[in-house]
Amino acid sequence: MLRFFSSLSLLLLSLAVFSPISFASQVQEFILDNGLKVLLLEDHKSPAVTFQVWYRAGSRNEQDGKSGLAHFLEHMMFKGTPTTGPEEYSRIIAKNGGRANAFTSADVTVYFATMSREKIHIQLELEADRMANALLGEKYFEAEKKVIQEERRLRVDDNPISALGEVTGAIAYRVHPYRRPVIGWMNDIQHLTRQDLVDFYKLYYVPNNAYIVVTGDFSTAEIMPKIRAAYGKIPRGAQPPKVHADEPPQRGEQRVILKKDAELPFVLMYYHAPTLTSADSFALDLLTVILAGGRSSWLYQDLVYQKQLVRGVDADYSRLSVDPTVLSVTAQLLPGKEPDVVEREIDGLIDKVKTEWVGERELQKAKNQVEAAFVFGRDSIFGQAMKIGLYEAARDWRLIDRYIEGIKKVTREDIRRVAKQYLDRDRRTVGTLIPIEEKAQ
Repeated sequence: MLRFFSSLSLLLLSLAVFSPISFASQVQEFILDNGLKVLLLEDHKSPAVTFQVWYRAGSRNEQDGKSGLAHFLEHMMFKGTPTTGPEEYSRIIAKNGGRANAFTSADVTVYFATMSREKIHIQLELEADRMANALLGEKYFEAEKKVIQEERRLRVDDNPISALGEVTGAIAYRVHPYRRPVIGWMNDIQHLTRQDLVDFYKLYYVPNNAYIVVTGDFSTAEIMPKIRAAYGKIPRGAQPPKVHADEPPQRGEQRVILKKDAELPFVLMYYHAPTLTSADSFALDLLTVILAGGRSSWLYQDLVYQKQLVRGVDADYSRLSVDPTVLSVTAQLLPGKEPDVVEREIDGLIDKVKTEWVGERELQKAKNQVEAAFVFGRDSIFGQAMKIGLYEAARDWRLIDRYIEGIKKVTREDIRRVAKQYLDRDRRTVGTLIPIEEKAQ
């Protein structure tokens, strides 16, 4: 019991110390003459620095028939420059005690490393070099294409739940490029050319379409001259084209059934939802916690504990996207249970949250969970950098300030209202995985 109160006290203290105001007010913003934005947050708790370069180029920036291009380019960025050999980037970082990686999403591509204060200039200079001088060598193109195709087989084609999510997403979005998978369709990957990569690189990997995020044990007075020296000489590029693809309102439920070799059925529901620019995003975040945020949540208690219909259930909503997103509800069925039965149970509980008040204590518990997750997500310098970067990608890093305040203001009526407005069956797409025994090809 004493340990519980100690943990609670630490949590409350952390919520007070790491308020969103104190966090964002410490971020410093600089913009170089070539348009490159630099966001710095000094944090001297540990002797390490995270250095990230974010490009506003993800799968949403691709063209039909060229899906997977942003992700393919991410791979090829490790194939060297005139001064850095193929795969040498990762070896240099590791040799100097650092950890490096990269990822591509629908909205951005990000390259990052965490190193000591004394060595972070190495990452700084390597990233500047490949921003301007990546070779994207023909010699490695076909081999890397095969690597990506195998990655797709493992992560999607041979993963029934991922395959369901991919095909359901392709139905949920009719117009917007979010309908395309980040890794790309297999046929598109097969037909990508090196020239496609070169064109994408020249168009999107320019300083005025990128920003740097640095967090950790550094001195702004020391690091900014190094950033200016390394990146300031890279010329501004042509302004990349804007993505204009407003998704039309969905006016009827859509369904997709995927029959695939799998152990258990799976149900997935996508509801169209707004981004962080909507005041409703705070209530939607809390709604997902009330529905499926832990063992005391509505869906877990009903479907897992009481009726024993599913192995697991989840609800997810990511407000940090450039364009309108989806709120998802998912369930992994237990053996012998039918998807239509589980779907009816989920619908019944969603109807309940539309008509009945959520308890005050239940709402406060959800707020505590969300606030704690938000604070603990900034506990590491990498988490801090990711939070700043994601907010900047979605709209503006300064909006971090508004999150906890927005969560605190949500009322029970807000929960009921957003459930009615957004969890509308006419605005959802339902995907169902039906296990079958596939015959060998």
